Amino acid sequence: MSSSESALAVELRGITKRFPGVVANADVNVAVRTGTVHALVGENGAGKSTLMKILYGMQRPDEGTISIDGTQGDFHTPADAIAVGIGMVHQHFMLADNLTVLENVVLGDEPRGGGGIDFKAARAKIKDISARYGLGVDPDRLVDELGVGERQRVEILKVLFRGARILILDEPTAVLVPQEVDELFGNLRELKAEGLTILFISHKLDEVLSVADDITVMRRGTTVASVAPGDVTARQLAELMVGSALPVPELRESTVTDTPVLEAEGLTVTSPDGRTVLEGMSVTINAGEVLGIAGVEGNGQAELVEALMGIRPLQAGRIALRGEDITKLSTRKRRDAGIGYIPEDRHRQGVLLEATLWENRILGHQTKAPSVRGLLLNRSGARADTQRIVDEYDVRTPNIDVLAGSLSGGNQQKLIVGREMSGNPVLLIASHPTRGVDVGAQAAIWEQIRKARAEQLAVLLISADLDELIGMSDSLAVILRGRLVASYDPKAVTPEELGSAMTGAGDGEES
Repeated sequence: MSSSESALAVELRGITKRFPGVVANADVNVAVRTGTVHALVGENGAGKSTLMKILYGMQRPDEGTISIDGTQGDFHTPADAIAVGIGMVHQHFMLADNLTVLENVVLGDEPRGGGGIDFKAARAKIKDISARYGLGVDPDRLVDELGVGERQRVEILKVLFRGARILILDEPTAVLVPQEVDELFGNLRELKAEGLTILFISHKLDEVLSVADDITVMRRGTTVASVAPGDVTARQLAELMVGSALPVPELRESTVTDTPVLEAEGLTVTSPDGRTVLEGMSVTINAGEVLGIAGVEGNGQAELVEALMGIRPLQAGRIALRGEDITKLSTRKRRDAGIGYIPEDRHRQGVLLEATLWENRILGHQTKAPSVRGLLLNRSGARADTQRIVDEYDVRTPNIDVLAGSLSGGNQQKLIVGREMSGNPVLLIASHPTRGVDVGAQAAIWEQIRKARAEQLAVLLISADLDELIGMSDSLAVILRGRLVASYDPKAVTPEELGSAMTGAGDGEES
């Protein structure tokens, strides 16, 4: 191996970090070669995020050393990490919607000239970086107008503007559609070709295997393996992450009845700009049945869920729950009537990150016991029930008084599932219930969906994971441009056939 091949951009040795009651990192060792994409994989709570916060100067290790390009560093703040060329793109973007791309990029690092901010020099530099790395970023657009993939490219440009040569990307594909993932990976290859080094944190093992040059696996706070992508399958990688054989999505024996729970007929929804986003859609789900909806994101799934929840108004159509017309009911009254809801974006719609777990237990259930007694909040009842959810759903937390934001994503999701299953719902709407969670939390959530079905709930399952949809559905429908275009028997369909129908290349009904 030549010296250029063996040069290390980042070397973490013996990193240990303790918090009260928990060891987040224990003797972690990672060596990242210069000019490579190095993936860091592990379950939620395996210690990946803590490790990256240490590398970025957001937290200090209790033990261990960090070396950058062969020189040992001591980072007290992110500014120290930025000074040696480290940049971090967070999973949840940190952009101001009401500012332009240019204003967001220079914020906190304003180039000075002539007594003020030199916007001309900054614009030229942004255009140069954007062109060199194929980022396609227009400095004068408002961030509010940008899609998710474009926002992510702005975040990458922002760290490159500050001179980063080592990029930390935390779950960069969690909110991207497949085409945006392909574009991102194209950008990463451009960055790598220019000699930059990328640390890529992800749950999506097929993506890791396609984009990474080296992979480090973490489990329970420590590094357990370093592997080359060509030497492992996604399944072997996942088994290294959990330390045991993997769970598979499957429903087992049928529990489907002929009692309709949800009957939605002719649902039509238009967007604020007048486009039809749902067109005459009809859906029936019986007690004990899981109906899976497959589709490329942006084809009407979110609008269907919001129409059923009463969040978005109908232009036409009717919705009945157990024979009762709920078309004109408010969202709160629909929930009181028995609809449980696992939202697609847990941070925006599922939990209050700055509230405690027991306060989050009350959200959306503030009209029913155990959250209230009479007209008053029942604090002790809510606390006791939160503890029950933590125990039953294996929510890993020191106690129920911690803030929801301190939990890993998988544990936040288990808390939401536990809360939504607590109100004895008759219909469960599960929108991407296992997105961004590790295989352990995934197995726990699948088990709760099986349990809901066995208890005769009707379940609407929307997911981008085709294996999950096929394994966890009694019946399957494909949504395309706001209409249901095909239905399939999950026992007889392949992911390839579903994918073909999702893009409009399929040949109709196969049920």
